[in-house]
Amino acid sequence: MISGLGAAFFYLFAFVAVGSAFMVIAARNPVHSVLYLILTFFNAAALFLLTGAEFLAMILLVVYVGAVAVLFLFVVMMLDVDFASMKRGALEYAPIGAVVGIILAAELLIVLAGAAFDVEKPAQTALPAPNPVVRHNTAALGDILYTDYIFFFQIAGIVLLVAMIGAIVLTLRPQRAGVKRQNMSQQVARTPETAIDVVDVETGKGI
Repeated sequence: MISGLGAAFFYLFAFVAVGSAFMVIAARNPVHSVLYLILTFFNAAALFLLTGAEFLAMILLVVYVGAVAVLFLFVVMMLDVDFASMKRGALEYAPIGAVVGIILAAELLIVLAGAAFDVEKPAQTALPAPNPVVRHNTAALGDILYTDYIFFFQIAGIVLLVAMIGAIVLTLRPQRAGVKRQNMSQQVARTPETAIDVVDVETGKGI
């Protein structure tokens, strides 16, 4: 349970996270939406820290903020996308969106009113992590990940590597005529005699 000053920080981070999450879908500029998304991730990481899950907090910052959100931000800034034309047909999907919104609202109401269903709770709940005074959960997760599940961890890395190589191969364009390309061996083999052309320009006849 979080009480006292921790409860105040919990409500602060939760309020900012919900507000920034709403601004992600409410902002008209897609770059602003990505910035609000990054703010949401930071507040969610702070909530994880309050609950003692520092590993999840760091993973959220490193993976989503450091890679996904920043990459998406650069893609949005570099691509010249006409978002006005993309939003013209949005009203056609408004009924489907309304149905999905009603279902989500009903699920949230069920979760909020879950105490009224008189759910039988277990007498004792096992701790998801060891005692932080003795050993942090990050170290415990590292021991389990790199000992018991090292094979699956390596397989996941190989799968991601193959996916990255596949994406590069699919987007690699074949060589086209008239396109200048680098020749690394030719560049390394250059000498001052072949790279520099000294011209004796007469006085008053320069550029």
